Amino acid sequence: MNPTYFALELKRFFRDYTGVFFIAVLPCFFYVVFGAAQFWSSQSVGRGNVAMYVMISMAAYGAVTATVSIGGSAAMERMQGWGRQLGLTPMRDSMFVATKAVVGVTVALVPIGLIFVIAAFTGARGDLPAWIVGGLVILVGAAVFSVYGLIFGLLFRSESAIGAASGTLVVLAFLGNLFFPLSGTLLTIAKFTPLYGYVSLARRTLTEGYILNGTQNGNLVFEPLWQPILNIVVWTVIFCALAVAAVRYGRRRQ
Repeated sequence: MNPTYFALELKRFFRDYTGVFFIAVLPCFFYVVFGAAQFWSSQSVGRGNVAMYVMISMAAYGAVTATVSIGGSAAMERMQGWGRQLGLTPMRDSMFVATKAVVGVTVALVPIGLIFVIAAFTGARGDLPAWIVGGLVILVGAAVFSVYGLIFGLLFRSESAIGAASGTLVVLAFLGNLFFPLSGTLLTIAKFTPLYGYVSLARRTLTEGYILNGTQNGNLVFEPLWQPILNIVVWTVIFCALAVAAVRYGRRRQ
């Protein structure tokens, strides 16, 4: 039953053309606009160039959008009665969660793979470890943000919850140093936002631990490894705590 449910979930997701556009096509468009189309895309950055730097950022944005969508939909399905329907089948709750997790990872592979392929043909250059490590960190790290989507689904209990969760990701992406290099006060603020550590860690092999400065002189600033790791750990704990609180709040409302 689990492979059948997995296949049905994938079919249902890919029938939502609007969702597929925002998860797969929009990040590719952002890569072209902020990366490939810019005259500075061929400039060197660590083990690659600026185009690859932007590629990693946009792939991370697409992957996170995918897992947020899956996490939010899972929460709403359980609250809107789908969980009771599945309860009549042999599928256990653990298998439901595991299947959703696999669906989330599979969907996240779509924007990652699409952007990586487009970038390879539009000037993104870097050594093999930067491509491999960057892709793996993006894929694994995106799983954390499925809890972010879960929180919205548990609190709002409507289809608009997924839209709200995905919409806030755009703001967090700007604040998290994804779309363009920040500097000064904005860079300091960025280090405390959820997406910063995740994307910084994904870029680390490429940049060799340096951060692009958003000022015109293009200075590089070295960032210790513990900073992005601490950011990821702290926000993972915060997301999990909020999800638990949202579950308890939902039970009190029933």
